[in-house]
Amino acid sequence: MESIALYSPSTTSFSRFTLPRLRPHPSTHLRPLNTLSSCSPSTSHNAPFLLKPINISLSHKFHKRFIVSSAAASSSAPIESNPSSPAPPLQGVKPIPFIISIAVGVVVRFFVPKPPEVTPQAWQLLSIFLSTIAGLVLNPLPVGAWAFIGLTTSVITKTLTFTNAFSAFTNEVIWLIVISFFFARGFVKTGLGDRIATYFVKWLGKSTLGLSYGLTLSEALIAPAMPSTTARAGGVFVPIIKSLSLSAGSNPGEPSKKKLGSYLLLSQFQCACNSSGLFLTAAAQNLLCLKLAEGLGVVVSNPWVSWFKIASLPALASLIATPLILYKLYPPEIKDTPEAPAMAAKKLELMGSVTKNEWTMIGTMLLAVSLWIFGDALGIESVVAAMLGLSILLILGVLDWDDCLSEKSAWDTLAWFAILVGMAGQLSNLGVVSWMASCVAKSLQSLSLSWPAAFGILQAAYFLIHYLFASQTGHVGALYPAFLAMHLAAGVPGVLAALALAYNTNLFGSLTHYSSGQAAVYYGAGYIDLPDVFKFGFIMAVVNAVIWGVVGGFWWKFLGLY
Repeated sequence: MESIALYSPSTTSFSRFTLPRLRPHPSTHLRPLNTLSSCSPSTSHNAPFLLKPINISLSHKFHKRFIVSSAAASSSAPIESNPSSPAPPLQGVKPIPFIISIAVGVVVRFFVPKPPEVTPQAWQLLSIFLSTIAGLVLNPLPVGAWAFIGLTTSVITKTLTFTNAFSAFTNEVIWLIVISFFFARGFVKTGLGDRIATYFVKWLGKSTLGLSYGLTLSEALIAPAMPSTTARAGGVFVPIIKSLSLSAGSNPGEPSKKKLGSYLLLSQFQCACNSSGLFLTAAAQNLLCLKLAEGLGVVVSNPWVSWFKIASLPALASLIATPLILYKLYPPEIKDTPEAPAMAAKKLELMGSVTKNEWTMIGTMLLAVSLWIFGDALGIESVVAAMLGLSILLILGVLDWDDCLSEKSAWDTLAWFAILVGMAGQLSNLGVVSWMASCVAKSLQSLSLSWPAAFGILQAAYFLIHYLFASQTGHVGALYPAFLAMHLAAGVPGVLAALALAYNTNLFGSLTHYSSGQAAVYYGAGYIDLPDVFKFGFIMAVVNAVIWGVVGGFWWKFLGLY
């Protein structure tokens, strides 16, 4: 009998076969197991069958074909297979989260007494909405799929008409969010975001602290024109930080990660939430917040300029304080990085001069941002400015339609955002939100709380509830209208309440490793331990609360918000 070993890509292991001793065809050469097992990587190219399953053809007197594969079983030859083969992944819903999510709506619909102020239609829609929100937290299915099931339920039960159920799919803000994903893809595809960040490393990267400030400043600069914190993290900053860290001998998953990579990634992660809060177009959820606020009668005039003006002082204070605080609390082992500017200069040299597509991207985004700033005076809606910018990128070939089609997150966002916004809007139209707000207002009045005290309690509750959410936008769609209504019922000035909740939505994106899309990207780089994510997430949450509460409070008083 002859033994041979075959490599299986699926298990990264070898399987042993015993075949009848045959006279091989001259073109077929079988090597004994002991010689294969001693094969080194350097000689593996001489044995290509080590790299993939092979077919062994034996001719002459036998005229039989043996299809040899480590994944196949043979009835005539005994096979020693891997006994611990993984079970196939579970398909469909996760049973326990599914049951719990459905139970939430069933209990509300059939076992909780309906208040007399609420109509049967509104109460039924509330039960469906709560089941949908429970599914966003528990994830029995992907978010888009679960939201679609909730929408289907509302139509089948005749709680909503088809037209009302799909009314939010024409929402301007939702389409602005979708287009923002395409802009972010353009920054990554052209390499413009990478180039801008590399310039700041070259200018400020002589020390680790300076390097952190350079990366932070570069993100704040490109944030208004690259409206996805996740895209900025995964497409620009994590690759740059990993490259710098590896060159300094700071490797992920090893003790050496504390040399440089852990600090830089944690600092960038915590600063990103303030960069997103600084500009209206720096994150998708910002636009959604203002749209939901409009549904409750809170309209922010000249939104892009107003957002930046109101956020500027507390956001900049946090951006300045965060790298320094973490430098003291979570210090890197390497304090000086004199080689970083040279590395950045070398990278810029390899990148060459600014390409035509990069110049096109720069010009298009300057046009879009200018229209976002001055759009009110010119009578141009923000979504129209975004549509114009995307059209330019498509016409000039910076993006093609396949780029847009492959941006799955954009289309997924369109689906479940529109469903949540539509449901929330119908709940408001049916009087559910006003009923909830009045109940909270009565409770707060019974406690004799002033509106500043109610403001602080509601903002803290809105922030801390995010420990239960794995998405900033999901949190907004589920809770923003209700919390804004509570603020208004407690007497909090409308614009102050709407914008404070919106800024808070950005700040809790750095709370945990699952609190936002960028959180998963930064944690997934392998440089930050999970306990440190939670520990410093909470510490910096307190720091941001103090800065935004004190600095922001004085600034907003000066601006006349209250």
